[in-house]
Amino acid sequence: MADVSDIKIIPPANDNGSVTGAERMGKLSLTMAWWAVCSAIFYIVVGASLAQSWGAKNALIGMVLSVISYGLINAVISRFAIRTGLSVSQFSHALFGRLGSSLATLIFFSTAIYYAVFEGSVIAFAMHHLFPVLPYAGAALLVVLYSVPLIFGSVQHWLDKFNGILLPFYLLGLLLTVAMSISQYGYNPHWLEFGPANPPANGWWHCFTYYMGVWILMMYTFDYARYGKQDDTRYHAHINFGMPFYSITFLLNGMAGIYLVSSFSQQSGLSETAVVVAILNLLGIWGLLFVWVTQTRINTANFFLATSNMQDFFSRLFQLRCRRIIWACLVGLVVYILMLANVFTYILQALAWQGIFVVAWVGVALGYILSPAPRTLLSHDNSNINPIGLGAWGASVVVGITLMYADVDWQSWSAPLTFITAFTLYRFLPQSRPTLS
Repeated sequence: MADVSDIKIIPPANDNGSVTGAERMGKLSLTMAWWAVCSAIFYIVVGASLAQSWGAKNALIGMVLSVISYGLINAVISRFAIRTGLSVSQFSHALFGRLGSSLATLIFFSTAIYYAVFEGSVIAFAMHHLFPVLPYAGAALLVVLYSVPLIFGSVQHWLDKFNGILLPFYLLGLLLTVAMSISQYGYNPHWLEFGPANPPANGWWHCFTYYMGVWILMMYTFDYARYGKQDDTRYHAHINFGMPFYSITFLLNGMAGIYLVSSFSQQSGLSETAVVVAILNLLGIWGLLFVWVTQTRINTANFFLATSNMQDFFSRLFQLRCRRIIWACLVGLVVYILMLANVFTYILQALAWQGIFVVAWVGVALGYILSPAPRTLLSHDNSNINPIGLGAWGASVVVGITLMYADVDWQSWSAPLTFITAFTLYRFLPQSRPTLS
């Protein structure tokens, strides 16, 4: 494996996107800012849904494998981001050229917006459910109105403190929810048997590949890790962005989800709103507080990354430059409109497609980072297209989307083969190694 210290960085001219030494964060501050991502009702629901479809044990195996794979990949990505200080947009510019970078940034900020819509809608639904006098549209407006100002401050001097304060409340809330479930329904000793009576032997594979659909967290990692200090690289690679983080994010939340849903009255289907109703029925106003804490924490990351990447997208592609507060307000407006519109089916389909693009991006990125040859990263190059990088990205996306619509037996291979194709094409096909522009 190549050492990222071999990379020579040529700073981009007139580009304020690179993290300077003064903007680097202490390990605890960056940990508190980043660990906002570990709390979401989404992770609880995913674990329960996978268990319901494929069996609890298969779901747990898929979670453990995901923790390992996410930990290994993000260890590489975080080291590189810390070393270079570049953003996803700047790195993509070097890999794919200006147009390719714009596509990567567009996918990044639109995906972050979609997740902000989902997580914000959960809070609005919970508020409306507990206080019916407050219409959903009004609750959604309140969510956006308090979410946008949260990212006016910098990630270095505000989001770390805000999310650090809320972290214990999220953990206590999760524990209290499980404890109240046991108190009300009694302990369910058969929760590991939750799901089909005869789950398929390969169910663990389907669960594992499902988590590849949220590899957008690799991009999240990149844009957060670049704020880390180089002296803290080992800690961030192994702990902060590594397996301990994903053990909480996927495994702990997933296990809680499986247990809670197996204890609730049986339902024909699962959704975030169904789980929220169950939590509110258990905890009342404290359940609303728990939902608010979990969703607000992760939405600080969603709104922050949507704003910074939207700003970068319009600046690079259209030379449209405005203050970050303007872009934050625009993100809030888009989120609010989508929260009110009945477009969730279309958003889910868009996320499925964009997930393939993201998996392919990760494959190309790792192909470059793990190159054994010395590299010079020309982040200021103005070429529109890098044919090698863009070709590997595009070809692997075609493979992934084709498999998405293939026979059922092949659909679960869509994301893995996308990643393998992207990594292989970029890593091993002949190209000029010393300079990537």
